[in-house]
Amino acid sequence: MTTKLKGGRVYDPLNGIDGRTMDLWLRDGRIVPPPEGGRADEVIDCTGKVVMPGGIDLHSHIGGGKVNIARMMLPEEHRAHLQPRSHACRSGSGHASPSTFTTGYAYARMGYTMAFEPAMLPANARQAHQEMADIPLLDKGAYALLGNDDLFLKLVQDGAGPDAIRDYVAWTFKASQALAIKIVNPGGISAFKFNGRRMDLDDAGPFYGISPRTILTTLADAVTALGVPHPIHVHGCNLGVAGGDATTLATIQGMEGRRIHLTHLHFHSYGRDGKAGFSSGAGPIAELINASPNVSCDIGQVMFGQTVTASGDTMSQVRNSRFASPKKWVAMDIECDAGCGVLPFQYRDRNLVNALQWCVGLELFLMIDDPWRVFLTTDHPNGAPFTTYPHLIRLLMDKSFRQDMLATIHKGARALSALDGLDREYSLYEIAILTRAGPARILGIADRHGHLGPGALADVTVYDDLADRERMFAEPALLLKAGRPVMRAGEVLEPDLHGATHVVRPGYDAAITGRIGKFFEEYRDMRLGTFMVADGEIEDGGQGGLVVHERGGGSGAGSG
Repeated sequence: MTTKLKGGRVYDPLNGIDGRTMDLWLRDGRIVPPPEGGRADEVIDCTGKVVMPGGIDLHSHIGGGKVNIARMMLPEEHRAHLQPRSHACRSGSGHASPSTFTTGYAYARMGYTMAFEPAMLPANARQAHQEMADIPLLDKGAYALLGNDDLFLKLVQDGAGPDAIRDYVAWTFKASQALAIKIVNPGGISAFKFNGRRMDLDDAGPFYGISPRTILTTLADAVTALGVPHPIHVHGCNLGVAGGDATTLATIQGMEGRRIHLTHLHFHSYGRDGKAGFSSGAGPIAELINASPNVSCDIGQVMFGQTVTASGDTMSQVRNSRFASPKKWVAMDIECDAGCGVLPFQYRDRNLVNALQWCVGLELFLMIDDPWRVFLTTDHPNGAPFTTYPHLIRLLMDKSFRQDMLATIHKGARALSALDGLDREYSLYEIAILTRAGPARILGIADRHGHLGPGALADVTVYDDLADRERMFAEPALLLKAGRPVMRAGEVLEPDLHGATHVVRPGYDAAITGRIGKFFEEYRDMRLGTFMVADGEIEDGGQGGLVVHERGGGSGAGSG
């Protein structure tokens, strides 16, 4: 069947289309050229509406062990946010740590069709994939955690060389079914196991003697050599620490032109100035990023209210445990791999530190010039639940609204922030880059996602063009997934439709499996055959699909 989306204002940055009124043609789940004669079996009138590709969340904690711990930690939240089963939706619950069904439906109600788990522990990959497979309506993928695992650190310590490191990284992609490599507090999670409580960029770890700088450059070189589209996805040293801005600047400079993606950057952009010893470091960091084309980032914006923080950074989470609200928290070491910490938290607009955190994130959004190198995230749920995205979009697009909100926060934070003097307002085209085209391009999936050119998968969002951009982005008029209407005006139409899992498969010398197998026999309680996640487990008898992206990825239509 051929469907025509008639007369919408299309924002498709990968094809350079900025609000052009045009028709889109769909057939067999894809965007197609106009057919001869222009005849359609179905016409959907989009006149006066805004049409974009389906939303893509680059960084959202939606599956894995710490996500389930967060859910268990806040049963009161799940009782307060129940979604009973209806004719349209499966049952679910939760807000800051929503259940799988609730996650999928809530993303669809905002016009999103893809979300990516940014911290999958390879040892826990099977559970993470099974949990993500339970999320309806979304394509998904995950980034494998490396950089604190004992085998990698031992390879570096033993001088195994770049070929062995490269083969181990490529093997990890296959074994865990990953799309990218994530590094959390490089070396810091391992250091915590040996009583280290702080790691800066050039500190030697307390057991392996390896610095975070060495971990970052070694893994960056391996990922680049393997042709993996997404650069190393880095949660740097000193998360949330006053003075961490200096570490961030040193990290960018220390990469010496290597590609790096700095995640939840605002948590790494705090200075020590002012009477409270806490200030914004956003200005110099944004200036250096603007001058460093090898660097991209997502912000991890703080939004006010109750949430729960879940991170692999045990060191940081134990340090922050005294701020837990309500007063309960969990931290754990994980055998030979990493660790995690989970604690509930409330961001308060009348708290100086929390209010300044809010300002710092917005400063970074507004000071970083290139929208292709900054991505809209709240580090769900660490900065806020992903359901706050429409409010965040309005803050970026509407200066007067931003000024109104700024007037309500702690006066000391307003005085310490440059936000009041920033006039920039994001356009719809730029929002489409932040939330669609940019993530597709940097993840290497733009051959079929993130754009509306012929050949693209027909993931399409149709919005009413409302002056209140929060209302506009909170509930699209229509969402199509692979050409099928799955949500209309807030009503989910296809509650049991499941998306695909996206992975990258770099090649490697199979001889590395001997070395890995020996390590497992000596130190792990799991054998290789149990550790590796098979394709069939993800495909699950047809419920899920598996999309394997060639290394190097597709650059998609247009250069952006």
